[in-house]
Amino acid sequence: MGMAKPWIGSMDGMMHRQLQAPACQSHSSSSFLGVSCLLLLFFLAAIYCIVIITTCNNNNNNRLIRQLIRFKGRRRKNDRRDYNENNADAPPGRGWWWSVVETLAFVSANSSGRGFYHFVEARHRRYGPPCFRTALFGATHVFVSSPDAARSLLAADHAAGFSKRYVRTVADLLGEHSLLCASHAAHRALRRAVAPLFNAQATASLAANFDALTRRLIKRHWTTTTSTVVVLDAALDITFEAICDMLIGRTTLQPDVKRQLQSDVLAVTRAMLAFPLRLPGTRFHAGLRARKRIMEVLRQEIASRQRRIMDDMEEEEEDDDDHHHHHSKHDNDFLQSLLLLRRRRRRSQQQQLLQLRQQSPSNEDLFLTDDQIVDNILTLIIAGQVTTASAITWMVKYLADNKDFQETLRSVQLELALKHKADGDGDGDGDGDADAPLTLQHLNSMELAYMTVKESLRMASIVSWFPRVALEDCQVAALHTGFHINKGWIVNIDARALHYDATLYDNPTMFDPSRFKGEDTYTKRQAPYSFLVFGAGGRTCLGMNLAKIMMLIFLHHLVTNWRWEMADDDPSLEKWAMFPRLKSGCPIHLTPISDQQEAS
Repeated sequence: MGMAKPWIGSMDGMMHRQLQAPACQSHSSSSFLGVSCLLLLFFLAAIYCIVIITTCNNNNNNRLIRQLIRFKGRRRKNDRRDYNENNADAPPGRGWWWSVVETLAFVSANSSGRGFYHFVEARHRRYGPPCFRTALFGATHVFVSSPDAARSLLAADHAAGFSKRYVRTVADLLGEHSLLCASHAAHRALRRAVAPLFNAQATASLAANFDALTRRLIKRHWTTTTSTVVVLDAALDITFEAICDMLIGRTTLQPDVKRQLQSDVLAVTRAMLAFPLRLPGTRFHAGLRARKRIMEVLRQEIASRQRRIMDDMEEEEEDDDDHHHHHSKHDNDFLQSLLLLRRRRRRSQQQQLLQLRQQSPSNEDLFLTDDQIVDNILTLIIAGQVTTASAITWMVKYLADNKDFQETLRSVQLELALKHKADGDGDGDGDGDADAPLTLQHLNSMELAYMTVKESLRMASIVSWFPRVALEDCQVAALHTGFHINKGWIVNIDARALHYDATLYDNPTMFDPSRFKGEDTYTKRQAPYSFLVFGAGGRTCLGMNLAKIMMLIFLHHLVTNWRWEMADDDPSLEKWAMFPRLKSGCPIHLTPISDQQEAS
């Protein structure tokens, strides 16, 4: 299914707006007034911080703000060495004494339409590749954009003296047992416990469910609504529905409870990079309250299921088949499988337990506590819903900006759909058209669509960087040199910078899916650790195949039913978003495909 010539659409304008800050306008006539206002604002901010420190009873707030304004006082021995101006091996940038300024700049970028990555990109320009140093929220951060550095930090992070470390706000909101925040040993145990969620059977089940949800949305709901839809809202709804069905069951929660849960999940994501003040009215406080409500819903569901399990234990005695009959509606969801596994462990005889251990010496790690379950269900919802919906939104945006390629992709997908129908691959939904349900076999044949998904993921770079904390003093290789990293520094592997590196990708700001043509051939010539959409190494995203499957399904049904163009060209990004996405939500004008209408 090769193409003689790829359709390439220029994304220079959009990327310039996304990564570059508007030039500051000069007002020479009011310069003195401007300086006076800045001094006044700085003075008021200092007073505000002092008031909070002296009046707030929250220890976390006090500790954080004291770190931010601590220009004097005791420092660790290695801190005094770290910021020695004569240390040529240290990454260029600003040290601890700039913590207040850098933190405020980061928060300012995150609360603007430019997005938090504007802060990072501006410093890449200032200090040049491959790395720079800054101070955020009282900690030293080093951003590196080199495949060599990515290899040394991601390939075997613990063995290399590094461990994963997000900013404290992320850990507070997701929970200490989250896969994203767990220590190296705890992460391995948690990863084994949740691995069954991503096996072949679970993947096929999610694909079928998401396919049904997408067809209902795109072919039926959008047909009866107005010609303009907001892609982000629609993608958030169907991805949330699919992920919740997989994690906690399709009929578990009442509709109003599920809507509140979805709203609370978004509140948590919006607070992840907020200023960590636990004061009423702040975004971080709202995120913590949303997390508390989510935890209450999940714990109530766990308690309810455990009561039913205990009741059945008394009735069934030793008859496991009878128990399966009573709980068939929950047996396929992740939560039920964890609870049943835990129950079976408690009831197992010594011989059964020994047999289980022979199959897997680490099976005791598979039995999670309630705290571990609820923290990781929240983590998996965010990872499966918010990131995937954001990626879908950017994919639709890129195709709207590249209409020629959109038409090429449409013709290919319609041809594939008709071929599947002729071959009798689909199980049909009563329509008898090219919009039949998709299977994993169908998805595997969508070469051009898969290339489109990969290119969209590269350009969107939903996870902008991957943080690791140094467990000891070390050297990090970057390009043809190395930089000294001190214990306690947080090193961020800058995936977005790698994805837009002109030495790694030809014309990186241009939307060109053909760059991924021939997966095996391209992978061989692609620099290792230059495509970090899902991370790498032992902490590679477990759900990466699910994300690509959902994107493929959404793309296929959209492109084979509608043509579309942007209804709002505003490139501004949503404020406070952990994962970059358009403030407008990507509204598009829909035009039905006449051939598809006639076939229906």
